[in-house]
Amino acid sequence: MEHFIVSARKYRPATFDSVVGQDNITSTLKNAIRNNQLAQAFLFTGPRGVGKTTCARIFAKTINCMNLGENLEPCNKCESCVSFNKNASFNIHELDAASNNSVDDIRNLVDQVRIPPQVGKYKVYIIDEVHMLSPSAFNAFLKTLEEPPDYAKFILATTEKHKIIPTILSRCQIYDFKRITVPDIIKYLSFVAEKEGVDAEPLALNVIAQKADGAMRDALSLFDQLVNFAGNHLTYDQVRENLNVLDYEYYFKITGYFLQGDISSVLLTFNEILEAGFDGQHFIAGLGSHLRDLLVCKDPSTLPLLEVGNAIEPLYREQAQNCPVDFLLKGLNIIQKTDFTYKSSNNKRLHIEVALMQLASVTGATAAPVAKAQTFGDIKKKTEITPAQQQQKPQSATTSPPPIKQEPSSTQQQPSSPPQKDAGQPHSTKKPAAGRLKNRGIFSIKDSEEKPQESAEPEQEYIDVNSEAFLNAKKIIPDELENAWKAMAKEFSSEEEPLLTSTLQTIKPRIGEQFEVLAEVKNSVQQGAIEAKKSDIIRFLRDMLGNRFIRLKTLVNSTPVEAKPYDPVDIFRHMAQKNPALITLKEKFGLEPE
Repeated sequence: MEHFIVSARKYRPATFDSVVGQDNITSTLKNAIRNNQLAQAFLFTGPRGVGKTTCARIFAKTINCMNLGENLEPCNKCESCVSFNKNASFNIHELDAASNNSVDDIRNLVDQVRIPPQVGKYKVYIIDEVHMLSPSAFNAFLKTLEEPPDYAKFILATTEKHKIIPTILSRCQIYDFKRITVPDIIKYLSFVAEKEGVDAEPLALNVIAQKADGAMRDALSLFDQLVNFAGNHLTYDQVRENLNVLDYEYYFKITGYFLQGDISSVLLTFNEILEAGFDGQHFIAGLGSHLRDLLVCKDPSTLPLLEVGNAIEPLYREQAQNCPVDFLLKGLNIIQKTDFTYKSSNNKRLHIEVALMQLASVTGATAAPVAKAQTFGDIKKKTEITPAQQQQKPQSATTSPPPIKQEPSSTQQQPSSPPQKDAGQPHSTKKPAAGRLKNRGIFSIKDSEEKPQESAEPEQEYIDVNSEAFLNAKKIIPDELENAWKAMAKEFSSEEEPLLTSTLQTIKPRIGEQFEVLAEVKNSVQQGAIEAKKSDIIRFLRDMLGNRFIRLKTLVNSTPVEAKPYDPVDIFRHMAQKNPALITLKEKFGLEPE
């Protein structure tokens, strides 16, 4: 059986030109070799799997090559290159600092530095994971690193530059390696797939590149794993099944339901995601990234900020044309708040479901209803167009402004469905605004998001305490109320409103009757600060506690404050009231308070 070599080793770059995604670093190193301006020490830092050790080996091989070509690439024919290719070079030493991090290990290295090279010009020492060296080892290494022999070159590689002491950093030329972009990873994976005879779909490679998170080594490892699973034909569905990734299909589909306002389909899709084993916070974070990418696609000037492959980019452009900017901005705001308060929520599923229902309700006043929610497959079919049409799409997205505001259309629909008044039922003297708690406790998330400033206060509206929804509502637990209040005080804290911030932090809420939350303040000024933010506070508490019947009532503490004595006479009188013997003592000795 032929010995198998993983792709990360088999296709490891052997020249500067074959290094992927680090053109600025490879160009600088080649110019340094060309001009014969080689520093005594280099520090290669950056994320994992981006080519730090690979560039160090290429650099060591290149400077020792005896027959460099015009493009400064090793000849692979001289004695130095041949020994390097066979891993038998005595001029290149690699040290793993993770397992050789003591002072004795560094002393052995220093002793080796004293011996000049037998073949070639330089002895190169590559120290990987250099941040793992102990402080004593760093100190033992300082003198040699600062004044090494002319033939000694040190290349330090690390993923955590901040752990290296400043005295080491000051003696090195620092090269910061960047994460490899998704298009670069896809391009290299296509090259590897062609060499291995694997037929891979572009969308499948795109999922692998996203999963690798900027590391080429991780991408090649995933590629080998998937080839073992699927064989020589790698499809998008096979990659998604094997890696169990929450990919674009869910986000495209659920965004289509948002635009349609189809809350039922949104909740069913979220349930499908949970049953597949994905975490709710992972989903909500990915949804935020998806809406961010759609917002980036609205303007051709920001399109380079979209980090996806060429195969998936037309899908984003297509859906971005149907997404109003107002919807994307409100959606990102909702997702940001949901992600921030996720860990403090007791019912995490409900917490995300409320956010999804809000997202599905935002488009009611910002976009025309969609006849059918666009799925991932629908968008893929629509984007199969000519290159000329693809160039026209960004222009049409900018020339035809999206219908961001349509308040007149929403107000025209209100008279068609006025609130019905049942005989014998009490009603508030104030007419409730559309979409709030009206009639028998019906609540609309959409209107609470659209026009909170025009809506009546929730506790002033009619609530049927005998309705089934009210009787089955979740009970308020004191500990949960206290935690929700602390989270709300942190959420609403602002340097622009110091009075509101201090008031919320000092209040200890209590539970009243019929889901009423009592907030006791010290004076009318604090009461006014709470009343100005009352609707937002109620909405936050309802979301956190999972009870849409919560109301808020502020109480001013009317307890009289006892006046404190300030001058000596008042202090004496105050003390004499508690101890009358002081008066006798004063009269006996003729004392006066001073």
